Amino acid sequence: MAWFKITNLDAGTGDKQILSDFNLEIKPGEVHAIMGPNGTGKSTLTNVICGNPKYTVSKGNIEFKDKDILSLPPEERAGMGIFLGFQNPIDIPGVSVMTFLKYATNAQRAFKGLEPLDAPSLLKKVKLRAQALGISDAMLKRYLNVGFSGGEKKRIETLQMTMLEPDFAILDEMDSGLDIDALKVVAEGVNVLKSPERSFLLITHYDRLLTYIEPDVVHIMVAGKIVRSGDKSLAKELEEKGYAELINA
Repeated sequence: MAWFKITNLDAGTGDKQILSDFNLEIKPGEVHAIMGPNGTGKSTLTNVICGNPKYTVSKGNIEFKDKDILSLPPEERAGMGIFLGFQNPIDIPGVSVMTFLKYATNAQRAFKGLEPLDAPSLLKKVKLRAQALGISDAMLKRYLNVGFSGGEKKRIETLQMTMLEPDFAILDEMDSGLDIDALKVVAEGVNVLKSPERSFLLITHYDRLLTYIEPDVVHIMVAGKIVRSGDKSLAKELEEKGYAELINA
C-alpha cells in the first residue's frame, strides 16, 4: 500500500511549470523534511498536495492511503486525514477560535462516520490541548488570527493540528519568524502526535526546527525537484555549507 507517494509529478500555476518530475514517498510513522532556497517550489508542492485549484498538474499522480487523490477536492483530502499548517495563516473576522475548532473537529468526525462531540466534551478537549500549548481561554474567544502575533498564529495552527489528529500533517515553514519559545511549542505539538500510524512533512529553510523534531529523512529541493536526500546530518551540513556548495559537491 502506498501511504503517501508522489510519482513523476509536473505541476505549476498558469503557464509556469514549477514542479518537474517530482518524486517522494513517505511511509507510516516517518517524519520527512524538505529544505530548499526561495522559489524552488516548496509551497507549490504543499498547495498541489492539498488541492489548491490555482495549481494544475500536467503529469504524474499523488497517492494517499492507496488512493489517487488528484481528482479529489480539498475538503475530501482533508477528510482523509491530510492537514496543512500554513506559513501565514489567514485572519477570519467574526469567527472565534473556539467556534472554528468546533466545526472543524466535528466535520472531520463526520467524514469518518463518527458522532459529533457534544459541547462539554469538545470544550474539555480543547482546553486540555490549549493549556499544553500555552493558549489562554481569552485567546480561544478571540476571532481566528485577528490581531494575533506570528507566534500566536502558529500556536493556534498547532492547536488545530492536535485537535484534528491528522494522519498526514504538512507544516509549511511553520518555524518562519518564530522565537525560540514559539518554536518549541510547534515542535511539542508534532512530537505529541508522532505515532507509527501518522506521518509528517516539514517544509523549512533552516535546521533549527529539526533540532526539536528529529526527521527520519531530509531532502534538498532545487528547481522543482528533490536533488539530494539523507539523514538528519544533511540538514546540519546544509546549514554549514549552503545550497550551492552542497549541491555542486
